[in-house]
Amino acid sequence: MKIAWVTDSTAFIRDLTSCEDQDIFVVPMNIVFGDKEYKDGLDLTPEQLFAKLKEEKVEVKTSQPSIGTFKELYESLAERYDHIFSIHVSSHFSGTFSSAYQAAEILKDEVPFITCIDSKTLTYPLTELIEYGQLLHAKGKTVEEIQRLIEEKILTREVFVMVGSLEQLHKSGRMNGLSFFLGSMLSIKPILSIIDGQLEVKDKVRSIPKGLSKMERLLKEALESKNVKRVSILHGLNHDEASEWKAELEVEHGHIKFGTYPLGAVIGVHAGENTIGISWSEEIED
Repeated sequence: MKIAWVTDSTAFIRDLTSCEDQDIFVVPMNIVFGDKEYKDGLDLTPEQLFAKLKEEKVEVKTSQPSIGTFKELYESLAERYDHIFSIHVSSHFSGTFSSAYQAAEILKDEVPFITCIDSKTLTYPLTELIEYGQLLHAKGKTVEEIQRLIEEKILTREVFVMVGSLEQLHKSGRMNGLSFFLGSMLSIKPILSIIDGQLEVKDKVRSIPKGLSKMERLLKEALESKNVKRVSILHGLNHDEASEWKAELEVEHGHIKFGTYPLGAVIGVHAGENTIGISWSEEIED
């Protein structure tokens, strides 16, 4: 059986030019600066995004791909693949999953072999689900088994993020005006967690070192009680900071595999360029 893996541009894909060779197909999300629209990852890199945010004082929005975009892609893939898994950013963050699902429903008589999954997460944790699914396929798992195991893994995912810009979070509608005002005045940095696909405030700190220390404690608690082997450090443009933190964690937790991964432009619109976070999931017996 040949399987296609469809996702959106909030996922971390190291090389877009070769991803189709790995049966991965990325549908770009839209970033709107004033009256100009860009395709995430194609027309606009994170570096270009943050430069424009500083230079252009215009309203910035993001939007999901259209139902028609997914429908067209599914129809094309149906000619070459036996099954299509379409895995997307949390439905609480974007309407992308809804667009994908509706396109699959429209085609269900013509292309009945499309499985849409709400990842309930974002960026590299979303990519990990695709990699996990491909591993399961290589092991000979059926489509039904792959879906079940991916959905089980989603339930074990933990993500904690210290946002780099309260202003960006406020402008994007993820923080109300009073919280933004108080946070700015008191130099408070919220640490957000993703619970069942939704953002929740886990804690509030007054400095980046305190935020990193808090997330380190959360990681230590997880490692003491759960079967975790891989940990992802997520970051905006602050790659050096993320790399230094990774090196420190590797010294303390030498048996864990750590990696650093950029958040991407769409997430940057909402979180800011100095965002840093950490994520892990439990190993699932397959």
